[in-house]
Amino acid sequence: MDCETGQQPVTLNDEEYTGLSKILKVLGDEGRLRMVVACMNEPRAVCYLSAVAGLSQSLTSHHLRSLREMRVLRSTKRGRQVFYELDDDHIRHVLQDLIVHVREDHQ
Repeated sequence: MDCETGQQPVTLNDEEYTGLSKILKVLGDEGRLRMVVACMNEPRAVCYLSAVAGLSQSLTSHHLRSLREMRVLRSTKRGRQVFYELDDDHIRHVLQDLIVHVREDHQ
């Protein structure tokens, strides 16, 4: 128990630390972060995400593969286009909280 707050400290096992670190690393790239934020409210096509990130479509696809592997984004195919959206609301909540935190810092 924490002597200052009286709360139990958060404890993670090694595997959980590794998983958390990998997610933070994949979100640590500004281009990937731009793509993820663009997908917060609606599914987006690869061409849109490429423009948002300012990257070629092949490099965008490479980054999207990393984001899918980490379960940050998921893809669905509509006809010939692939659309990306947040994998779940956990990612949305984390991003929303971080955005509020950054905005508070700059007021």
